[in-house]
Amino acid sequence: MPKNTKTLKEILNEEELKKQKKPLFNPEIIKELDKEFNTWKENTVNENDGKNWSVTPQTILGSEIPREMIYTPLNLSEMDYMSEIGFSGTEPFTRGVHPNMYRGKKFTIRQINGFGGPEDTNERFKFMLKNGATGLSVIFDIPTVQMYDSDDPVSKGQVGTSGVAIDSTDDMEILFKDMPLEDITVSIVTHYPSNTAILFPMFLAMADRRNITWDKLKGTVQNDITLEEVVRSGPEYIPPRDCFRIQCDNIEFIRKEVPNWNFINLNGYNLHDFGTSGVTEMAVAISNGIETLEELISRGYDVDFIAPRLAFFWSISNDFFEEVSRIRAARRLWYKIMKYKFKAKNPRSLWMRCHVQTSGITLTRQEPFNNIIRASYQALAAILGGVQSLHVDSYDEAYAVPTEEAALLSLRTQQIIQSETAVTEVVDPLGGSYYVEALTNEIEKRILEEVGEIEKVGGYVASIEKGWIHRKIANYFNTEQVKIENGEIKIVGYNCYKSDEISPSIGVFKYPAGVEERQKEKIKKLKESRNNSKAEKTLGDLEDACLKRKNIVPYSVECARAGCTEGEIFKVFKKSFGLWKPPAMF
Repeated sequence: MPKNTKTLKEILNEEELKKQKKPLFNPEIIKELDKEFNTWKENTVNENDGKNWSVTPQTILGSEIPREMIYTPLNLSEMDYMSEIGFSGTEPFTRGVHPNMYRGKKFTIRQINGFGGPEDTNERFKFMLKNGATGLSVIFDIPTVQMYDSDDPVSKGQVGTSGVAIDSTDDMEILFKDMPLEDITVSIVTHYPSNTAILFPMFLAMADRRNITWDKLKGTVQNDITLEEVVRSGPEYIPPRDCFRIQCDNIEFIRKEVPNWNFINLNGYNLHDFGTSGVTEMAVAISNGIETLEELISRGYDVDFIAPRLAFFWSISNDFFEEVSRIRAARRLWYKIMKYKFKAKNPRSLWMRCHVQTSGITLTRQEPFNNIIRASYQALAAILGGVQSLHVDSYDEAYAVPTEEAALLSLRTQQIIQSETAVTEVVDPLGGSYYVEALTNEIEKRILEEVGEIEKVGGYVASIEKGWIHRKIANYFNTEQVKIENGEIKIVGYNCYKSDEISPSIGVFKYPAGVEERQKEKIKKLKESRNNSKAEKTLGDLEDACLKRKNIVPYSVECARAGCTEGEIFKVFKKSFGLWKPPAMF
């Protein structure tokens, strides 16, 4: 499929013109309502409220969208119900991707876990499953995320902190020991494409050792260039074009070889929490999805072979109705992109399936129990938006990895919403709200406009190379920080309603002792016991694949099987592709 020279907005506008609009509201009634509304506004509404009819909420990570004091059918006077809202499980999927949504299958409770060595996180997995978690999600320590082995000098003092340390397939085997991988879904938070091309092959090699065929594996890898080239805090970046190639290599390999696996989580979450509006979060992730599909199509794949396994990952912040509306807007926009730009035929290709995590950046150290309330409202917004799986941040995450007590409370938050509130019994319960529908429309329009900005700079990868996303982050971050400091953005217990009372003490997580030494010893024994000639050969074959533009993942799998470590594989990438210096943000 040749790259379309029309902008996305032009394509969608052309499709809109083809439709015969069927407005839900009678024009005569709308005209009469308009008169009544103006009379009410002039005669009943307080003069000051009339002058300040629209206000812009100031919230953490808000999108600066003005809100009217009240919403009526006048805000939706041209609304065509079937083409704009419809029914759940049918086009345009505004109301959800399944007809019965949570009545048919509750959202997956997928809490992130990871700390210490693989033995330690394995115990936490068991604790969470025992208490009702319905999926696993693993996050890695800083050295593992940045692709250094635990015995690398760069890793000193960071091994097993903020996530679990994984150096080899042996560690992956310990991490998932006794886990029923044929029966549960697993989210492997690999973050970067290059890291996905290292850690996921180790996961596959681990499955081989357990005689689990790859077609029985179900789950997701993150595999997102935005995290590697923009959000990353590590010192060594490979060039964006090569990083994007690895992202697509991962997708190509996983789609063919691991058919029930979601090969990418188009990640807005980390970008949003790093410092962008909710609109930018979704525009960047959607642009990544578009360029990824174009690349895979250019490699000879049909869109309906690739698209059904795309997934998204969103951050949910504090502006409650905006968060509900954002998910609905993105789902509808993605449907339009798949139907009208890519001409997808498979109904599953039209779905925007998503995982959501409540916003970590909104959590405060001051009065940490307030974080329970913040995360609960954020979780409710995600559910009312129609997500497929959810992680609720724990109240102590502003300090460290959650304690068992805090992790259990986050788990219970989801279970209480599922089991006690009845919000899952009705599909899209806020659908039809004049406010929510008007806000959904406005957010969709703004996301589309930002996708257009990315198109103007040359596309998604070019927007990274040219620093467009970096500048977007810098400008937003600086503006928001000033608003927090001057109290325009209010944070209860931090810059307003501060209490003189001393907050009750909380139990802060204590990392297991001796993790770094254990991991170093495991690496030493691995290198002494493996067939080093075979390991060297597989690393050489991987380098050859990198240079000759072959799909690198099969070669990385062989490295994992031969006992190569993460750091050894990453060195091959650095040698083959060279390093890139990202634009300065400040």
